[in-house]
Amino acid sequence: MENSSAEITALVGREVYSNNGVFVGEIEDVRLDLDHKQVTGLALHQLNMELFAGHVDRSQGIMIPYRWVRSVGDVVLINSIVERLRSVDEDGSGEVVV
Repeated sequence: MENSSAEITALVGREVYSNNGVFVGEIEDVRLDLDHKQVTGLALHQLNMELFAGHVDRSQGIMIPYRWVRSVGDVVLINSIVERLRSVDEDGSGEVVV
């Protein structure tokens, strides 16, 4: 995905929801691959603590891989975060970076 700087900065502040409609958090920053000129991750803060209890404390944020993003509009929709958190617990895959 190629983005201009205006499009990238427009992501900051958008709310992120799972594809099931559950609020996940708000985008605080983006991680870029400058060589390939693409977004590779989203740094979230103001997290839904019901989802992340036992994974992060209130003062922390998370980094999610951009490949989880399903659509970007007024809000950002991602694949179900609850399923991802369970898989991290079960197999230690570390896909959610805290």
